[in-house]
Amino acid sequence: MASSLRPALVFIGFMGAGKSTSARDAARALGVAPVDTDRLIEARLGEPIEAFFEREGEPAFRALEDELAGRALEEADGGAVALGGGALGSERIRAALARHTVVLVDVDLETAWRRAQGSGRPLARDHAAFRALAAEREAVYEAAADAVIPGVGDRVAERALGALRDRPEGLTLVWATSASGDYPVWIGPDATLRAPWPAGGRRLVVADETVAALHAARVPAAAGLVEVPPGEIHKTPATAERVWRALVALGATRADHVVALGGGVVGDLAGFCAATYQRGISVVQVPTTLVAQVDSALGGKTGVDLPEGKNYVGAYHQPAGVLVDPGLLATLPDAELAAGYAEVVKTALIAGGPLWFRVSAGTPVDARIIAACVRTKLRLVAADERDAGARQALNLGHTIGHAIETATGYSRLRHGEAVGLGLLAALRLSGVDELRTQVAGLLEAAGLPRRLAGVDPGAVVAAVARDKKRTDGDVPFVLVAAPGDVRPGQRVDDADVAAAVRELTAP
Repeated sequence: MASSLRPALVFIGFMGAGKSTSARDAARALGVAPVDTDRLIEARLGEPIEAFFEREGEPAFRALEDELAGRALEEADGGAVALGGGALGSERIRAALARHTVVLVDVDLETAWRRAQGSGRPLARDHAAFRALAAEREAVYEAAADAVIPGVGDRVAERALGALRDRPEGLTLVWATSASGDYPVWIGPDATLRAPWPAGGRRLVVADETVAALHAARVPAAAGLVEVPPGEIHKTPATAERVWRALVALGATRADHVVALGGGVVGDLAGFCAATYQRGISVVQVPTTLVAQVDSALGGKTGVDLPEGKNYVGAYHQPAGVLVDPGLLATLPDAELAAGYAEVVKTALIAGGPLWFRVSAGTPVDARIIAACVRTKLRLVAADERDAGARQALNLGHTIGHAIETATGYSRLRHGEAVGLGLLAALRLSGVDELRTQVAGLLEAAGLPRRLAGVDPGAVVAAVARDKKRTDGDVPFVLVAAPGDVRPGQRVDDADVAAAVRELTAP
């Protein structure tokens, strides 16, 4: 017999993630009292959890948590519930989550450590043990979560409430937040057809000619289609003007929105056109390549290229939403999938932990890995929307990768192929030769190049010097100490850059 109880929003995550705060925010918006299972336990004990944990040990605490949190979930009739960080170790609790919407509150490890350290929690006294416990629990959180929201920002759960309550079965929601605003990222089969469409007005699709033939019909109720030639070589101001004028011909107004249907080139181009048309209209990103699904469709960077440099003209313009259907990747040629894999490896190096473990083991890219890449990028964007600090980590491999694209006229290599070469150069500059060998093996197994023969290394080095991120004559590099320990803003000697480039271009 089906239960008549309504599903609750259940907030899970590691120590210090902000689960209690998120549950309070959601409950306030729902007009109900939140349920915090740690507070239920303390009410039963008549003392702080830390004191009981120290005296009786973890098994005694987990048995009590199993009883009280399990019952709270089984009896919940709507509302918002916050679970303790280790509660999902209980089989009863995991089973009770099945009828609820489970929301993972996501923060980076160092933020969690700063919040938990000194709080009296017995499991937050040693940084190395804290890190190991977080990695151990991550897979359990991922498996249980229907949605992910950031554990930073003001009243994020309240802003995401509508999307959390309306989540279609089978789609994962990752909520993006930044200084410019929030938006939903929906991941799953037929996302364009099944997700709540994240913008109003008419839908005006921009796609390249290849993608339009394959996927334009997947955008429901489209009011117009603007086709552009495929390839990075056409990501230019001239093509942008072509799109702007097509939008005028379609009668586009600020009430309408652009749908960027395609890979990174179309996403950047259409996003830039949306950012500048009538001083800005909404854009919905519908990425159809792996590069776009794990990276370029997220975070609001848009732009076009000049002969002098990649993305030299652009704007930050956060999308109204991103609809990620991994099934669209089935139409990609193998070379395009391989190019996207370079961005997966880059993101895994930045994230470290479980994502790096899966990718470095050669696990095939699936919806789970795509979602983990999305989470990693959005976490950095939430902390630093405009590349002033933490977000610069996402440029790993891109400084020399972009220079290779510029030096070869945007026509010889796919973006991901250039990024793969840039990764190898960055790892050489980082002095982590063993890790470089491991990454080179992953790229080679995916069919990506490890050498760039027939290219003048001097032209690549000159393009590095013109990188748009340079300040006061210096081009900052992102270097890697270890997976999960990526350091942006590093100065590198010109001779070392030249040597790393010569290694890539050697016969």
